[in-house]
Amino acid sequence: MNTTTRKLLRESGGTFAEEAGIPLKDQPAALFKLLVLANLLSARISSGVALAAARELFDAGGGTPRGMSGLTWQQRVDALGRGHYVRYDESTATRLGEVAQIVQNKYRGDLRRLAAEADHDPKKAAELLREFPGIGPTGVDIFCREAQAVWPWLRPYVDSQVKKGAERVGLPSAPDKLAAQVPEKDLAHLTAALVRASRDRKLAESVRAS
Repeated sequence: MNTTTRKLLRESGGTFAEEAGIPLKDQPAALFKLLVLANLLSARISSGVALAAARELFDAGGGTPRGMSGLTWQQRVDALGRGHYVRYDESTATRLGEVAQIVQNKYRGDLRRLAAEADHDPKKAAELLREFPGIGPTGVDIFCREAQAVWPWLRPYVDSQVKKGAERVGLPSAPDKLAAQVPEKDLAHLTAALVRASRDRKLAESVRAS
């Protein structure tokens, strides 16, 4: 591991799931929370607000498909409001209720069944993820980038934001070459750091100067 990757991981390598208080595991509740987070982060709103909204929803009981469905629409709106997710609170509250229903009805509450239905193929998984309201290409990238920490068959998941960050800090952007920079267990952390570098020129310059 070179100096650039060490500095990235040390200073900016926390995943978005970790920031939202999700101990990511290959388990139903954790994967559902990641899907909710990907939905929230897909909107044109700051990541800090999306993370805060996710924490509020989970604290309110929306951390499982059954729990999210059990919240009233107004309770979801209120939780989003407490996280200052206000521009999209009403439409998002509706979407999250629909997402929870799909997870329960199609996957019996367990997104590991989505992985099985996709035959552990990233392209098929992306198609299935896009069936959820609010999850488009950006949401797919967010979910898969983070889920590669617990779903090895997704690795290396390197999307356009990660490539942009890699180019900014002087790392190779080709997925296999980028993945070779770190142990497999650290790849999700590296891609999270590179997304931040793609959005924060000062961070990228600081890392590149090291």
